[in-house]
Amino acid sequence: MTITASDPSRVVLDLHFLKPFASSSVATFLLVGTGDGTEVTWTMQGENRGLAKVFGRFISMDKLVGGDFEKGLAALKSVAEQRG
Repeated sequence: MTITASDPSRVVLDLHFLKPFASSSVATFLLVGTGDGTEVTWTMQGENRGLAKVFGRFISMDKLVGGDFEKGLAALKSVAEQRG
C-alpha cells in the first residue's frame, strides 16, 4: 500500500494484493466536513483479469474487503476523536 496523493478533501492509495489473486487497485478516501465532524467515503477501482474476473462474478468485492475498510475507518475515527 502506497499513498499516492493527499489533500484536505481526499487520500489516494495504490493497493497491491497477493491473495486470493495478484492484482492492483486504487482506493480513494473522500473527506467532507459535516459541521461537527467529517464524513468519510471510500471507493476502490481495479481491473479483473483471467481467474480474478470469473471470481469477481461470484464473490462480492465489498464483502471480501469491505470489513477491512470498515475496521480502518473505525480506527481512523477513534484517533481523530482522541485528537479533537
